[in-house]
Amino acid sequence: MELIDGVEFITVDKRAGLAARRDLGSTLSGRRFDVLLHMQLSLRASLVSSVVRAPIRMGFDRARARELQWLFTNARIAPRTREHVLDSFFGFLEAIGIRDRALRWDVPLTPTALEYAQTLIPDGRTLVISPCSSHSRRNWRPEAYAAVADHAAQRHGMRVILAGGRTEIERDVGAAIERSAQVPVVNQIGRDTLPQMLALLARATALLSPDSGPAHMATMVGTPVIGLYAATNPERSGPYLSRRWCVNAYPRAALRFRGRPPEELPWWEKIEEPGVMDLIETAQVTAKLDELLAYEA
Repeated sequence: MELIDGVEFITVDKRAGLAARRDLGSTLSGRRFDVLLHMQLSLRASLVSSVVRAPIRMGFDRARARELQWLFTNARIAPRTREHVLDSFFGFLEAIGIRDRALRWDVPLTPTALEYAQTLIPDGRTLVISPCSSHSRRNWRPEAYAAVADHAAQRHGMRVILAGGRTEIERDVGAAIERSAQVPVVNQIGRDTLPQMLALLARATALLSPDSGPAHMATMVGTPVIGLYAATNPERSGPYLSRRWCVNAYPRAALRFRGRPPEELPWWEKIEEPGVMDLIETAQVTAKLDELLAYEA
């Protein structure tokens, strides 16, 4: 976000607890804004928002203002049900008089980021695999990712690159994929910056990922996403322009772990249960890749 011209990006370290709220208050001391768009539902985010001085404090409608968000706002977006998270964000724009829905993410990439991506993907079809989410129970098995990598390379002649952050679990999963794969994979997990990863996704043919930030980063740069969804509902939080390419095991997960179809669950219900991602079969994922490449050809 800090790369976008005209945007002041202020980082709040949520691990710091109330100290983060105090620090933000000091940073914003003496400043006033025309409107606050409070788009987060966590109580922690609401406590942080309370130090932002603005006469209009726009939040979700009462039915969606979970975790007491309604106590921290004085204006509401129009009530709607069962819509994608991005559509709900458009509700904030409509509430302040902006009706256009322009799906544009103009993030200027640095020369360093572009050079990084060009070096890794000089040409040809490339599958980037970002195997981990922020919640371990949204992650697929390393050997399953390896099987898809083998299919991509052997059937479609694709280069396969692993990407991700610097956490121990991401490094371990990347190493496990390398060990299981029968084809060479380029493991870049923990070796790039976010701008470099965004540039890499921009040059890729497709991204394979569970419910994660990179799935939305790929959407920003127009790269299709094969999303792996069982713990969460892709109709609510999947890659906005690639839901047709997602493997959606959420309905099966709802029946198995909640005993009800998705239509009878709260729209925000997560099914982060042990083994839930095992409902996704390798053949389903390779079929989506085949279909995507045939469509893009």
